[in-house]
Amino acid sequence: MNNKTIDTDKPRQKSPKNGLPEGWEMKELGEVCEITHGFAFSGKDFEADYYGEKPIVLTPGNFTENSTLIFNEKNTKRCRCDYPKKFEFNIGDLVVVMTDLSSKMKILGKPSIIEYENILHNQRIGRFIFSENLIEKRFLYFFLQTDSYLKMIKKSATGTMVRHTAPKRILAIPIPIPPLLEQKRIVGILDQAFAAIDKAEANAEQNLKNAKELFESYLQGIVSNGNKWEKKTLAQISTTFGRGKSKHRPRNWEGLYGGKYPFIQTGDIRNCNHFITEYSQTYNEVGFAQSKLWPAGTICITIAANIAETGILTFDSCFPDSVIGIVVNKKLADRDFVEYLLQSFKVRIQSLGKGSAQANINMGTFENELFPFPPVKEQKLIVERLNQLAIECNKLEDIYIKKSNNLEELKKSILQKAFAGGL
Repeated sequence: MNNKTIDTDKPRQKSPKNGLPEGWEMKELGEVCEITHGFAFSGKDFEADYYGEKPIVLTPGNFTENSTLIFNEKNTKRCRCDYPKKFEFNIGDLVVVMTDLSSKMKILGKPSIIEYENILHNQRIGRFIFSENLIEKRFLYFFLQTDSYLKMIKKSATGTMVRHTAPKRILAIPIPIPPLLEQKRIVGILDQAFAAIDKAEANAEQNLKNAKELFESYLQGIVSNGNKWEKKTLAQISTTFGRGKSKHRPRNWEGLYGGKYPFIQTGDIRNCNHFITEYSQTYNEVGFAQSKLWPAGTICITIAANIAETGILTFDSCFPDSVIGIVVNKKLADRDFVEYLLQSFKVRIQSLGKGSAQANINMGTFENELFPFPPVKEQKLIVERLNQLAIECNKLEDIYIKKSNNLEELKKSILQKAFAGGL
């Protein structure tokens, strides 16, 4: 082994052959490693028991877009069958996912490193086998996060909605290989840089979390102070209170749609932020005739699928009977206060909808519920404070998103520089 130290201050000479620094070689991944398939588990081999003791089967559902593995009650599958011992992962194994979760969840080709015992190797996951005399594991791990590699993975994939790749396609991808000592030096720089970037992102995320917790704390204070306020039902503080209308069956008949009347659904309410400012569907005259147009300013509450989500209409709109509409009596209540009040009750109200395949609550949930209402003047003061907190939260969220995107671009830039011999 050449023990000569590397002078990091001296520019490395580029090779005229491949544009890489002197001593680097361009090879296919298959020249420095192998990829093994996992066991072909079938559906009957699984049991969904996050708290069980049987081995967890690693599946694409455990991967995330940032190359970390997540195990929770929704995505954890344990093995109930016998399996060959060779399909047990070791702590430190480098793995790669060979299929996308969906057309929206892009995890194809993403790597990760096994950090836990009792994890089994599924067939849609590849495990890298390599000699550390040829390539350093974390050097390969960082390469598998580069844009150039991921673009080649995407190009190699087959399938339409959900894309797949295979070990032979991954192993055909070229990788720049410096001497082993240089690999270790580069890994040291990347580890240090990525740790600093992750810390900066975690700090921004914590600031956003703190702001949201302050908002939630103040919001819940409405409920805790409610004992001294008069209790009323939503119908008592409304001029109009009831479910939306969508009489025609089937509801998705195309003859109802494509006109001038906005038609919002539960997803539009779930995705709004206090105010409903857009819609994804419209009724024509036929659709409008079997529905009802609610005025701008109506508070909407979902009672099916996305339960207890709320939003305020900013335009006249129709909605189905899976949504309750409230037109507030301004003499008795402030509209924004009522919507915030419903947000504060969301967790408890949502718990009433559990226990069915599609969680739902009904009209009676809101007809019978008593809500605390202070005098209207006090309601407006509470709304003013909540609006200020919401604005601060939104500002911090914008900062966090922008900072997160910038840090992600910085990672990409550093990786590109590293594998071009620029570090």
